[in-house]
Amino acid sequence: MAQNLSKEAQELLDLLEKKQKMVAMLAPSFVVDFQYPEIVGRLKRLGFEIVAEVSRGAIDTNKQLNALLKLHPGRRVITSPCPTIVRLIRNKYPHLEQYLAKIDSPMTATAKILRKEYPGYKVVHFSPCMVKKLEANEDFPELEILALTYKDLAAVFLAKKNVALKKDLKAKFDIVGEETRLYPISGGLAQSSGITKNFTDEEYDVISGPVLADKVLKDFPHKPELKILDILNCDGGCIAGPGMISVDGLSRRRQKVVDFWKSQNS
Repeated sequence: MAQNLSKEAQELLDLLEKKQKMVAMLAPSFVVDFQYPEIVGRLKRLGFEIVAEVSRGAIDTNKQLNALLKLHPGRRVITSPCPTIVRLIRNKYPHLEQYLAKIDSPMTATAKILRKEYPGYKVVHFSPCMVKKLEANEDFPELEILALTYKDLAAVFLAKKNVALKKDLKAKFDIVGEETRLYPISGGLAQSSGITKNFTDEEYDVISGPVLADKVLKDFPHKPELKILDILNCDGGCIAGPGMISVDGLSRRRQKVVDFWKSQNS
């Protein structure tokens, strides 16, 4: 294994060497670390035939959540796109596992779309989340997702020095998910799924950050008026994931996501 490469990054390099057909999935926080559309062109020059937005899968996540709420209107629900929160509940608050929404995360929803559309292709996921690797390998091994962080991707680009960073204004996503591009920001799920419109203030809560998340989960059984808990482990949402390259503050990271959403929806 090359020095300073994670085993996932090395696996990707091996797949590239073998010229394996691959499709890339970019989590919607990618704009914090990479420029669009240059990153799409760079991934294709690296060896990916297809590049998809994980926000496309988030649309299905929202549909599944709304269907669940419609089917069980009185049910209390804790959202489950964050694998760190899922593991926190399993390990520390197992009595709350009954409230976890049994729906696909945006990563798994996108992977299911791609495996159906592109059989025989290796699905590779890029995000700022280290725990997505565990979600892929432990929770959904049947999807055979190779999950890497943005830091991993930067290391792969460094190892493949012939993949030049250049202006590539014609590059574009092959699969898009416009309405859920705010997903990585705390409250992105609640807003894009309609929770903020369909429930009262006391019926839903939006939480991010490990300290606050732990407190809210501890209090959850004692707040029956709280029907929907939209919760992420990292402060401010996925834009603060440990696999992120950026050293910008949270406000700047958040603004990059908002600016991309605005620019693509104007």
